[in-house]
Amino acid sequence: MAYTFDMGSFLLRLLFAGVLVFGTWNPTDYSYVDWMFNGGFHFEPLIAIVGLILLIGWIIYLRATFLSMGWLGIILGAALFAAIIWLFVDLGWLRLESPGMVAWLTLVLLSVLLAVGMSWSHLRRRLTGQMDVDHVED
Repeated sequence: MAYTFDMGSFLLRLLFAGVLVFGTWNPTDYSYVDWMFNGGFHFEPLIAIVGLILLIGWIIYLRATFLSMGWLGIILGAALFAAIIWLFVDLGWLRLESPGMVAWLTLVLLSVLLAVGMSWSHLRRRLTGQMDVDHVED
């Protein structure tokens, strides 16, 4: 059975990246970082388990992103998203005096970058017909 990659596959990766990024930290009081540090440094098993789950998620997403896009792809993606933020500021849609809004937009763009990284091998195969292989078995 051949695996098909479609918009639903990308959106699912984007959803998981968003949960990972926004679950780790966001400008509200509802994030892992806020939960851990506002508990008076009382480290509990549940905090450790959730932290390990988030760490595993970050390792999976970052490893896949680095393997598929490489440093150059990640730098170019980050530069593109920085330019998008610059454009929004230049058009007056985003004000730098609103650090909360800049943080939200940065988190959204980081989620998109991670989702693209997770999907890049599929996207490149669709665009060029070339496949990426991490390991070749003898």
